[in-house]
Amino acid sequence: MEHKNIVATIYLKNGQAVKGMDNFEPMGWDVISLARLYNDSGIDKIIIFDLSDDDEEHEKNIHTIKKINRNVEIKVCAGGNISRFEDVKKFIYAGCLQVIVNGAKSNSMDIAREASDRFGKERILVSVANVDFVFKHQEEMQEHFHELLVLNTSVLTAIENITDVPYVVYFEECDYEKIIETLKRENVRGIAGSFINDPETDIMEMKAQLSAGGIKMDNFEPALKWADLKKNSDGMVPVIVQDYRTDEVLMLAYMNEEAFETTINIGKMTYYSRSRQELWIKGMTSGHIQYVKSLTADCDYDTILAKVSQIGAACHTGNVSCFFNEIVKKEYMEKNPLKVLEDVYAIILDRKANPKEGSYTNYLFDKGLDKILKKIGEEASEIIIAAKNPDPEDIKYEISDFMYHMMVLMAEKGVTWEEITQELSQR
Repeated sequence: MEHKNIVATIYLKNGQAVKGMDNFEPMGWDVISLARLYNDSGIDKIIIFDLSDDDEEHEKNIHTIKKINRNVEIKVCAGGNISRFEDVKKFIYAGCLQVIVNGAKSNSMDIAREASDRFGKERILVSVANVDFVFKHQEEMQEHFHELLVLNTSVLTAIENITDVPYVVYFEECDYEKIIETLKRENVRGIAGSFINDPETDIMEMKAQLSAGGIKMDNFEPALKWADLKKNSDGMVPVIVQDYRTDEVLMLAYMNEEAFETTINIGKMTYYSRSRQELWIKGMTSGHIQYVKSLTADCDYDTILAKVSQIGAACHTGNVSCFFNEIVKKEYMEKNPLKVLEDVYAIILDRKANPKEGSYTNYLFDKGLDKILKKIGEEASEIIIAAKNPDPEDIKYEISDFMYHMMVLMAEKGVTWEEITQELSQR
């Protein structure tokens, strides 16, 4: 039995999150912060609806969707304002794993055919409020759609009688009895609803309640129990905390059994304060919450390594990390590939923002796109020539030269390493 999903919905109007398809009242949250909250709090997928009225607003929303995709790791699906295949392509190129077409529009099937042929049916969804679209295209549903978003719970049985395509159900209100009954249907992949979109909703608690009702959810199921860990003389286990994106060590704290179980149940790092002699959910007073990404025991089972999404600063001093008091330091050459690429790219961006006299990078920016493209073409040719040379030193040099010029192009076009790695991870 596959996990059932909790799906959040973001409605975009002028690049900002609003409360609904027909309710343009602001959500009261910065849209990137809202997306990050969904990403960290246990949401399994985000559906974004572009509610733009014109091309200018549409492009603004596309830009916002790109920013959202740079800041989250969970699946993002986008729809709204799709009138041709090119609109699907815009959402895909903005970093969305899936695109949702509107079954109420007359040309949606034509768009879906072309899009599924081009990108694969696993990337195409359709929203329906009744059975009309599904009935009319029942022979093609399996061929072109990965999933449906059903906006009306009263038509579920009718839809299941027509097609086996899995679906997510939109609920108007949080009725656990009805939700559990619906999630037990074989073809249901998950639920959506305005109560899920509410930033105050405890998604991990919702998953716990659904799990208690017999629904398999994608929540934490620990491979090790507290009894498997070796405790110190105080009956606790030290926890080393790292930022899951950068691997920066943030802090050291301790867990007792209650803190361990609470962390797993709510998905937020919880410790035991030895000074206050009480349980401590990190960030409950400061807002600097640590959302759990992974917990790993060391070889002796006496220390936990926690990778977290850190909101704000980890240290009570306001520093990102508690480890900032330098004792000794020896200079060394950074060789971590990701760190090197990020550092070089950061320097290129700084040159673009703050030109430096005599800088070759600024020379390229000043000459413009055609000059940058010409250099990339020249360096690509140099790689081909070097590859025919038995000396490997030449090709290492030429590839490095090519990658530098490629990063200049990335900076010129506003493409980040996060976007490149995200695209590669989808292939």
